[in-house]
Amino acid sequence: MLEETEKDLLRTVAAAAVARALGLRGALAPAIPGGSALLKPASVFVTWVKDGRARGRSGAAATASPLHVLVEQHAVEALLHDPRVPPVTAKELPRHTPQISVLSPFEEIFSSSEVSVGTHGVVAEKGKRWGIVLPQDAEGLDWDGDRLLGQACLRAGLPEESWKSAGSVRLRRFTAETF
Repeated sequence: MLEETEKDLLRTVAAAAVARALGLRGALAPAIPGGSALLKPASVFVTWVKDGRARGRSGAAATASPLHVLVEQHAVEALLHDPRVPPVTAKELPRHTPQISVLSPFEEIFSSSEVSVGTHGVVAEKGKRWGIVLPQDAEGLDWDGDRLLGQACLRAGLPEESWKSAGSVRLRRFTAETF
């Protein structure tokens, strides 16, 4: 688990990275203290929120890069290059807040009974296709474990029911520290 100062630092890293990418002056990358957990590799997703709604998302499910580097990279990708939404402008930036999800190590699963909706996220993989559902994606929805796995398959571009065929889709669960 990250300390509150590390969480605040990651939020600053995200905001400063986007500000620099938009060409705003004075947006310096904060210094990361030696020995910080932010220097260690971790899987992470950055979701930008505007007026209480998700506006763009980008992340990495497996990496050897330090956490702070990934947050910087994916903060920019999510807000300026997510093909599902238009890029943010410098004028709009103050209305956006980064939501950062640091993922736990993945655990292989074989059925929907091995996930708890709202606690676990899921990755579905087949060949080069993969899809991910973060734990918070199911908040406020009436999903069960079957629906969670089905959504991960759909996000991988696979048929929703493909997870039910033994060995056809690799399934892994994880938790996330989201702030």
